[in-house]
Amino acid sequence: MSAMEHVQDNGLLRFLTCGSVDDGKSTLIGRLLFDTKTILADTLSAIERTSQKRGMEAVDLSLLTDGLQAEREQGITIDVAYRYFSTGTRKYIIADAPGHEQYTRNMVTAASTANLAIILIDARKGVLTQTRRHSYLAHLVNIPHLIVAVNKMDLVDYDQAVFEKIRADYLEFAAKLGISDIRFIPMSALNGDMVVDRGEKLDWYKGPTLLDVLETAPAAHTEKAEKFRFPVQYVCRPQDSANPELHDYRGFMGRVESGEISVGDEVTVLPSGLTTRVKAIELYGQPLTHAVSEQSVTILLADEIDISRGDMIVKTAEAPEPKKQIEAMVCWLSETPMDRARKYLIRHTTRESKAMVAGIEYRVDVNSMEWVPADKLAMNDIAKVAFKLAQPLFCDPYAENRGSGAFIVIDESNNNTVGAGMIL
Repeated sequence: MSAMEHVQDNGLLRFLTCGSVDDGKSTLIGRLLFDTKTILADTLSAIERTSQKRGMEAVDLSLLTDGLQAEREQGITIDVAYRYFSTGTRKYIIADAPGHEQYTRNMVTAASTANLAIILIDARKGVLTQTRRHSYLAHLVNIPHLIVAVNKMDLVDYDQAVFEKIRADYLEFAAKLGISDIRFIPMSALNGDMVVDRGEKLDWYKGPTLLDVLETAPAAHTEKAEKFRFPVQYVCRPQDSANPELHDYRGFMGRVESGEISVGDEVTVLPSGLTTRVKAIELYGQPLTHAVSEQSVTILLADEIDISRGDMIVKTAEAPEPKKQIEAMVCWLSETPMDRARKYLIRHTTRESKAMVAGIEYRVDVNSMEWVPADKLAMNDIAKVAFKLAQPLFCDPYAENRGSGAFIVIDESNNNTVGAGMIL
């Protein structure tokens, strides 16, 4: 057996970095890329030149993620910056989220696909309001694993007492939110201690490095059995007179949002409620015996059923109840406030429905975590909102299924996305 056959593949891990301004998020990602040897020579050369122009003696690794010129000039992160790297045993997608409160919507967008979040804390400052806000947002969008990275330990002489105090403060706050899966790592992103290499300054810390935790973190869809959800995107009916075998071909194309399906499984089509069995599964025209989460496939059914875009194929024993009224936590993304008197369009998987705002139960003050009354939503507001729907949706609670539990709100007048929701 060749050496290549022994290479372990731990799957793709999407993770988010967040924290207060100047906590070192971009520097941390730069250190990860630098120490895992995933920076191209020309990229390294470019940031070396920029660092020299700023009068810095060492390479400013934060420039690897602060890609926009405006961000470089201001020295802050404005939009979400994505980076991709691989260690040989796992592929990663990193989202570097902005720390400012006015960019809450950017962070919610980045967090919605992450399976792990790194919350950075400046060892000199401890747990701040922004730390609590980012932790709440990560918990809100159901990121299952949190790493609290106590950064800049070099500026507090690598003092263990400082680290333990921050750890105790954070755990007290996290208990109130119900956050349970938390790992704490002391580090210096600037010097590289406990990021990829252990370094020599934190010998009192016996736990894993940041990369060790990332390498072993569970990938999405792997931790629990999920219900099969297949929103139909397109009905494939080839018109090829030269090939009579294709005359009766009817394939339903889409992406497996969650769960898995095998040839022969009994399925129900929503909204019709008709049942049948899976006759075949194809990927790029090649037959498969089964399909799993995040695969884009074509499903062929044993019986002829009228199916169109927006319908959903589910396993018969796991069918959700169609809903014409939903409650959700909504992050308002638009500069135009929510207008309770007008109709919006809700897009859930591949299905759309006109919707009216039935009520706003409360708005969350993301700094104090308090629930406050609200009769409208402004940009970056997060609130519990009820919607009445013209067409039923086939949804699950977001806490159980992020794929079928999420939706976006669209302004019909300009087709802009104005809100993002998580069904309760």
